[in-house]
Amino acid sequence: MRTPPLSRRAVLAGTAAAAALTAVPMSQGRALAASTPTYRWRNVVQGGTGFVTGVLFHPSVRGLAYARTDIGGAYRWDDSVGRWTPLIDHLGWDDWNLLGVEAMAVDPAHPNRLYLALGTYSQPWASNGAVLRSDDRGATWARTDLTVKLGANEDGRGAGERLLVDPRDSATLWVGTRHDGLLKSTDRGATWGAATGFPGKPSGSGQGVTLLVAAGRTLYAGWGDSDGTAANLFRTVDGVTWEAVPGQPSGVAAKVPVRAAYDQHTRELYLTYADAPGPNGQSDGSVHALCTANGKWRGVTPVKPGGTTDDGGTDSFGYGGVAVDARRPGTLVVSTNNRWALVDTVFRSTDGGRSWTSLKDCAVLDVSETPYLKWGADAPKFGWWIQALALDPYDSRHVVYGTGATLYGTRDLKHWAPQIRGIEEAAAKLLISPPVGQAHLISGSGDIGVMYHEKLTASPSRGMASNPVFGTATGLAQAVAKPAYVVRTGWGDHGNGAYSNDGGQTWTPFAAQPALAKDAPGPIAVNTDGTALLWVFVHWDGTKYPAYRSADNGATWTEVPSFPKGATPVADPADPTLFYAYDTDTGTLLASTDSGRTFTARASGLPSGDSQFELVAAPGRSGDLWLSVKGNGLYRSTDGGVGFAKVGSCRASYALGFGKAAEGAVYPAVFMVGVTETITAVYRSDDEAKSWVRINDDRHQWGWTGEAIAGDPRVHGRVYLATNGRGIQYGEPV
Repeated sequence: MRTPPLSRRAVLAGTAAAAALTAVPMSQGRALAASTPTYRWRNVVQGGTGFVTGVLFHPSVRGLAYARTDIGGAYRWDDSVGRWTPLIDHLGWDDWNLLGVEAMAVDPAHPNRLYLALGTYSQPWASNGAVLRSDDRGATWARTDLTVKLGANEDGRGAGERLLVDPRDSATLWVGTRHDGLLKSTDRGATWGAATGFPGKPSGSGQGVTLLVAAGRTLYAGWGDSDGTAANLFRTVDGVTWEAVPGQPSGVAAKVPVRAAYDQHTRELYLTYADAPGPNGQSDGSVHALCTANGKWRGVTPVKPGGTTDDGGTDSFGYGGVAVDARRPGTLVVSTNNRWALVDTVFRSTDGGRSWTSLKDCAVLDVSETPYLKWGADAPKFGWWIQALALDPYDSRHVVYGTGATLYGTRDLKHWAPQIRGIEEAAAKLLISPPVGQAHLISGSGDIGVMYHEKLTASPSRGMASNPVFGTATGLAQAVAKPAYVVRTGWGDHGNGAYSNDGGQTWTPFAAQPALAKDAPGPIAVNTDGTALLWVFVHWDGTKYPAYRSADNGATWTEVPSFPKGATPVADPADPTLFYAYDTDTGTLLASTDSGRTFTARASGLPSGDSQFELVAAPGRSGDLWLSVKGNGLYRSTDGGVGFAKVGSCRASYALGFGKAAEGAVYPAVFMVGVTETITAVYRSDDEAKSWVRINDDRHQWGWTGEAIAGDPRVHGRVYLATNGRGIQYGEPV
């Protein structure tokens, strides 16, 4: 499926937005003392849903593997239970930029050692990267902050690995960076410095080092900034002196070395190449083998890009992953990447790349555990964005490969199924916990649209919402007095809005939509009885437009000129004639008393300047409004936005939601991501925000969590939390 313009991977890619994430909350106020409940936190199971950028089987421990993702942390595979365990959920709000894993490395001589190079973005507004090192397979960590930035969610994120333990000395580590050359540590990653003698010239806008690999005692480094004629593969035999590898391939098809794997039996180093780092933008590529014993190169490309597709188009793609069989000399697998026309595949060779078989051609895919992978079609695709590819050193028929949404595995080279249990990488954006019905949660995420969660412990049986299928969801709303009626909006190729009359189980597209919807779908709201819709439009470049209104279930739409451009509409939970909107540009609360036809200003002089400020209506009450304004704190109005008072119990508020009231209480439980005293965390209040208790702990923080939070209206204490890369977390008192 085509990646929509507002991909989850662009969630934090704007300078202003990202800078706001790390702003220090300055408003005052202290939480009143309260007993701290114990919470159990688990993922709502969706099943992958994000880009797995690397998989690494441990070469000396059967059944042990590690996976990295572009924005959702790292995982350890335990073959005995068939499950992945997240390893860096302890990273909190201030470390949000470290949830992207640029590279990982293991030490074959010390099986319990694991290293991660972390850093999601390398732009000036992002924090520097870090290296984590563990002696217990990621159960605990020591950390060294780098003086340079890494880019796990930037172009080239599927290349690598860029982190390597020197095979001659386990205390020596190497890290390849994008803009600062090659780094070296001689004390197991505790301290780092520039590697002297490395010939790559750092660039503030380049790819830098794309891969590091050991072939025996010789180290090789791929360089991503060649023009196709200059050298892009270097080697060192002593860790000091580097040279360009003689005879290396050149040209557009070998411009960027993407990945490498060494066959110790044949002493051949296999490399995949492309004309761009990927995962997007590749249209040409090749595969080559270097005999390290005699320095001779040979081309082993399975299929050259540029052929003709059945519809007369061009079969353009690059090459991505490569892995060798540790037990069978000359046996290896490689993957295509960005092959949209004919769909990506994995090629396998048993004769050193002289002949190849496409594993896609005989593949039987079973996605019954994660039905969303059908993407609204009758059958799933074999994959796209295949750059992570690994072959089990203890089982020649166990191959895994990552895609933009999952990790497929096989044990017989024919039958494939997601090997994804435990990995949850959605960038969740929208949460509704319905008051009735089978599902306790309906969610909207980047790239995978909307899901109806009839169970929290299994991927939704209906997959992602279809008719139409969305990429990124932008709006999700339920009519409070008519909960069977739900509407959603988002980026799609066959319509951008839909409604449901069965609580979100099945969908019908709006009969019509404003012309703006195709290029600028934004949030949507529905009044309490489902008779009026307000749809707002925001272009991916930030351009804001007024809302449009429909009173006939999306058959016709009328512009609402008095609605503040780009604001998120909020329906009053009790009165169907009332809508609200917070103009973040001017700090003004506007209200409509005619079901969204016109809006007039009420309170003004409120915090402004940040589109992520959030207005929330308390359930079951008319005019009870709460305003989360990040470091400016939390405000409340009980008169429909005529006046607001600052809530003194918290210093900062980033996301707010409501759940079932505590026993004996009359007001709903309030859940918040914010700061009451010093720590940005998840809090609950059972007394209208007079006091708060923290309900997450230092082991469960998940980086940035400021998008959405929702309590369950049927289960007191249960809360659903949207994360930017660790899916949807739900917590319950124990």
